[in-house]
Amino acid sequence: MRRYGKHTDEDDIRSRPNRKGNRPRTNIRPKHEDAAEGMVLTVDRGRLTCLVDGRPVLAMKARELGRKAAVVGDRVALVGDLSGAKDTLARIVRIEERTSVLRRTADDDDPYERVVVANADQLAVVTALADPEPRPRLIDRCLVAAFDGGLEPLLVLTKSDLAPPDKMLELYGDLDIPYVVTSREELEDGTAADRVREQLAGRVTAFVGHSGVGKTTLVNALVPEERRRLTGHVNAVTGRGRHTTTSALALPLDGAEGWVIDTPGVRSFGLAHVDPSRVIHAFPDLEPGTEGCPRACSHDEPDCALDAWVTEGHADPARLYSLRRLLSTRERKEGD
Repeated sequence: MRRYGKHTDEDDIRSRPNRKGNRPRTNIRPKHEDAAEGMVLTVDRGRLTCLVDGRPVLAMKARELGRKAAVVGDRVALVGDLSGAKDTLARIVRIEERTSVLRRTADDDDPYERVVVANADQLAVVTALADPEPRPRLIDRCLVAAFDGGLEPLLVLTKSDLAPPDKMLELYGDLDIPYVVTSREELEDGTAADRVREQLAGRVTAFVGHSGVGKTTLVNALVPEERRRLTGHVNAVTGRGRHTTTSALALPLDGAEGWVIDTPGVRSFGLAHVDPSRVIHAFPDLEPGTEGCPRACSHDEPDCALDAWVTEGHADPARLYSLRRLLSTRERKEGD
């Protein structure tokens, strides 16, 4: 065994060669100040289609981002080949700070939250009045996710020719949620899309709804084929129609500035990630009353200060009931 004296020379010590031939790792990350700005349109098996200067660019996430994932709606910075030409691939080197997030968990016992959409202004909850029957618990859960993530909700009620909307409107009336009621005939002749479009102009709106409610039919009416061409090879990446079941897809709104994000049909909407203290922000008439609540108050317990707040006339009792109904969806199954 070789032994070294106390006057060893560095040149006398053999260094192990780097067999990979790459540079040694460093904690210093490039700033990429010259990176181009883009918006994520869809994600498919590690490949992200982004809109850069009006053209679609296929990209992958840079290794330096670690486990941080980009989702549809994210504003990102890209480097590399930004031409959008066939067989080219850019690199996402930065994900900008998000203004809102729509999140869900697989169920209420799953601690792993999934970000479905980023930077949306609005969440359109699409539900049929009949065929299939409305699922109020699922609607409530979507509303909670919207309030929690900083999105304004919009209720879209379809198939009014099969059942009147009165019961559903009464159920959600105290929440002051804007709504649009449509029929199957209106979906076919385009008048439904026109009325919904008025609520979407100038905004980024994510659409959610379970199978059979007419969500995809409505999205197709809002974004006809000629507007879809702006997203270029999105369909070539995801497969025609596949986004309706497997991944979200951002599309430019027809006839107005704005974006429509079609999300996969939902069977469940877990709320394990939801903090009641964030949902209360959507109730500005009730929020001041929480100052006297005990720490970590669920807002549905004997010591909750909201009861006194309502009794003193600061808010409508129906609003407190609506808040507690929404928060209780975490403890109830969606089919209850």
